[in-house]
Amino acid sequence: MAGATAVVLVVEAAVLGFVHIVLGRTTANQSMSIAGMDPDVMSKATYAMGAGTAGFLLFCAVLLAVAAVRDKAPGAFARVVLVVAAVTHGLLGALVVGLVGWGAFAVMMLILCLLVLSLMVYAAKDRDAAGEGNGPGRPADDVRDTPPRPPLLEGFGDFKPTNP
Repeated sequence: MAGATAVVLVVEAAVLGFVHIVLGRTTANQSMSIAGMDPDVMSKATYAMGAGTAGFLLFCAVLLAVAAVRDKAPGAFARVVLVVAAVTHGLLGALVVGLVGWGAFAVMMLILCLLVLSLMVYAAKDRDAAGEGNGPGRPADDVRDTPPRPPLLEGFGDFKPTNP
């Protein structure tokens, strides 16, 4: 699952990089000012945004490829990065439905689902391997013994926060 998601993210990075190159060249070739902004600055900012977006997606793809090769859940940092990518895809999906259409929305939601599924499958797999949860190695009615928690207000006598 993580390998397939990594491939999809690489393709998305290439497409978004190409789109930003086209937008940057279009902005530079038209040489018109929008609200007094310099067209060269706008085209360079478009190139930078495309490179940053493609770089982030490629980084996410590398993290997922490492998880696929190791066949383990990504580490804490990698999970945070992948959750950020998933949230970003959710927000962009909500925006592109109005700007581009339902096809782009479906693509963004597909990538969001792949990211979330990659995170969830490995988390469940690691939990079952550790003997937690209701996996094949652990019965549902097995209860771990834990020591009782001490009362929070012990030693304060009759004082309780709800007294008038």
